[in-house]
Amino acid sequence: MTHPVVDAVSAALRRAGVAADAGPMQAYMKTATPFFGVKATPRRRLVNAALAAHPVSDEAWEPVVRALFERPHREEKYAAIDVALKWKRRLTRAALPLLEHLIREGGWWDLVDGPAINGVGFVLLNHRATTSPLLERWVDDPDLWIRRTAIIAHIKHRAATDEAQLFDFCRRRCHEREFFIRKGIGWALRDYSYAAPEAVTGFLRAERERLSGLSFREGAKKLRRDGVAI
Repeated sequence: MTHPVVDAVSAALRRAGVAADAGPMQAYMKTATPFFGVKATPRRRLVNAALAAHPVSDEAWEPVVRALFERPHREEKYAAIDVALKWKRRLTRAALPLLEHLIREGGWWDLVDGPAINGVGFVLLNHRATTSPLLERWVDDPDLWIRRTAIIAHIKHRAATDEAQLFDFCRRRCHEREFFIRKGIGWALRDYSYAAPEAVTGFLRAERERLSGLSFREGAKKLRRDGVAI
């Protein structure tokens, strides 16, 4: 039996949809998945209202996320991610199979980056000993979105970043021609440069010939703003 919050969220999104926005939103995301035409801020308000009216227990949390993610409209999938990431206490090592499902099935940056950074990354930060070995496998996974996740899961860790793992993952994937891998490497390095500018500067200098131009430019962006010559 479907939890009532699932139908409540879908109905609220349908009512709030702006037809004139749906087409442009779909075109921007380059997806065949239809949109209702509900932007992020009103969507989150609607999801929170539905959750307040229909509380979700720990036992129902994962089934609700999966049920929403299976719905046909993009905003329903976004709502699934909203619910998945809303309760940090539920984001433990046990949540990784669900997050992996969202990432593999999502298969595009708008459905991947939230679960990757705020989901897998949160679990990694708080359960590093049991999560790092999984990412060691993910960084070589055939699915590019899983590989991207292994890299960008380090974003927001700042001073708590596992520098050795981040740099190792960037080296292991720097040969790739996939835009989202190259961009992810640069993004992760740039984020870490806020906490460890000297370490990132040294890495960029040492690996300049191996990194793509995109990865290097993105990784060096903050450092160059600060006047560092690379």
